[in-house]
Amino acid sequence: MLYLVVKAALSGLIIMAASELARRVPTYGALLLSLPLVSILAMIWLWRDTGDNERIAALSESTFWLVLPTLPLFLVLPAMLRHGVGFWISLAAVCAMTVALYLLTFWLLPKLGINL
Repeated sequence: MLYLVVKAALSGLIIMAASELARRVPTYGALLLSLPLVSILAMIWLWRDTGDNERIAALSESTFWLVLPTLPLFLVLPAMLRHGVGFWISLAAVCAMTVALYLLTFWLLPKLGINL
């Protein structure tokens, strides 16, 4: 149980640090968020739990492919906000767009011979 609490606390600290940093200097908050810290932590936790290299490799490769549909969010959201669309509407729109891109990704990858 302590192990789960440590995992959750460490992951939460990263998010808290990024939001606090972004409040002061948005570029530094973005830098922290752009680091694959959560992915690296997940790989470390998975290694500790299983010691399975193939699972780590599959996680890493799947993460690569599943990051791609999230990237437009980081361009569309600021464009919408700068064009006067409200925050909550913009956030809902980019979340819906991201879900649609995930669905497209899950449909397209097998057709390209890429299995997650």
